[in-house]
Amino acid sequence: MPAPSGDPSPPLALYVHWPFCVSKCPYCDFNSHVRDGVDQAAWRKALLDDLRYEAAALPGRRLGSIFFGGGTPSLMPPETVAAVIDAATTYWKPEADIEITLEANPSSVEAARFADIARAGVNRVSLGLQALDDEALRFLGRAHDVTEGLGALATAQAAFRRVSFDLIYARPGQRMADWEAELARALSFGTEHLSLYQLTIEPGTRFATEAAAGRIVIPDGDSAADLFESTRAMTAAAGLPAYEISNHARPGAESRHNLVYWRYRDYAGIGPGAHGRRGGLATARHKKPENWMSAVTRNGHGAQIEDVLVPSDRSTEALLMGLRLREGVDLARIAALGETTTDRLIDATAADRLIAQGLVARDGDWMGVTEAGMLLLDAILPLVVRTP
Repeated sequence: MPAPSGDPSPPLALYVHWPFCVSKCPYCDFNSHVRDGVDQAAWRKALLDDLRYEAAALPGRRLGSIFFGGGTPSLMPPETVAAVIDAATTYWKPEADIEITLEANPSSVEAARFADIARAGVNRVSLGLQALDDEALRFLGRAHDVTEGLGALATAQAAFRRVSFDLIYARPGQRMADWEAELARALSFGTEHLSLYQLTIEPGTRFATEAAAGRIVIPDGDSAADLFESTRAMTAAAGLPAYEISNHARPGAESRHNLVYWRYRDYAGIGPGAHGRRGGLATARHKKPENWMSAVTRNGHGAQIEDVLVPSDRSTEALLMGLRLREGVDLARIAALGETTTDRLIDATAADRLIAQGLVARDGDWMGVTEAGMLLLDAILPLVVRTP
């Protein structure tokens, strides 16, 4: 499936990071920052000032998506959500079908606010269900159980036009039949989008310690591959084929915001710790909320980093992101980003070998990873993508 044709000014995306959580929140890195006692008016003004700065740096653009993420963005005051949406759609011309997503944990406390958030302008929610098994949720350290999570899902489906949720599979001891039953149940809820991630063990985490001690056993490579292939077959049969290695959607219901990242387009990031890409610059906000707030007060924005990306880094990033997509990449566009030629982007010998094996496909300036190749994506990328 060829990638979309080049557009000199494709729609922009806006990411809004809200760092505050409920007390002892298990979901993020800002556990000491609870929403009780937060000066909401001051935070709303700071977000709007940060947004004004990004808008001035990206004038005359269309706006395709807004994504509210971070700690517990569903606990943002609806007035703040509405103010950010109003400002963003004033600075930039919104697409007629603009996607406005809010990331939410599936708790009853947050679900109770969904109607107000929807009235503020949000039209899509992404729920972190994680699992449809109480024992698995306890293992993953989640605060909700299945009953509460499904209650939040039902509330979300009543409040928002578009709903997505995520699950983690390839968990310790998970058998194929168990996962297929869980996925079938997930598909039965009728959402238009699912994010399905295999559990990964990151060094230095509790999971890594448990695995090293033999107290948990993660499915081996062959078992994980079988789970991956079954997942893609089941979602495709249900009308939600994979459009990215871990994301599945009904045609037309793909996450437009995340597609901006994977297609390597411009996106603005505001709020503590938010990252962005604009006009060849990599931007990052101060991560600690107090430092970000001080920077906004002092400078009118919270940017800590605005680094020029060298062309070769841009082309490498674009290839690594784009080859995750079923639609593949436009090598000519990426070569232009890197101020180079297509033959310098990829290792042609490795690509030809992978094409012969049915793992990669190419048609002129289009290249993509095949369905069979997606299973081996982590191995394919370093072979085919030339690094600076």
